[in-house]
Amino acid sequence: MEKKIPMRKCLGCMQSFPKQELIRIVRTPENEVLIDLKGKKSGRGAYLCKDKACLKKAIKAKRIQNNLEVQLSEELIETLTKELDGIEQ
Repeated sequence: MEKKIPMRKCLGCMQSFPKQELIRIVRTPENEVLIDLKGKKSGRGAYLCKDKACLKKAIKAKRIQNNLEVQLSEELIETLTKELDGIEQ
């Protein structure tokens, strides 16, 4: 039997990809918003491609805020962008 590959939708480009190819942004039970590279942290998750354009689109359309049910500060957006720079190939 084939193993099912979990698919998730990028909040930037709105395309579905295998979960491993995307970056998970999580809102923890303590209301912290972090990038979860391992995908194991508890909390509400949202997924993005490893592309800054997708992050910008998702922020502009307020998809991350709506999905995680949290307000993103400018400081947090800057942190996410910097962290994404380090991940991007």
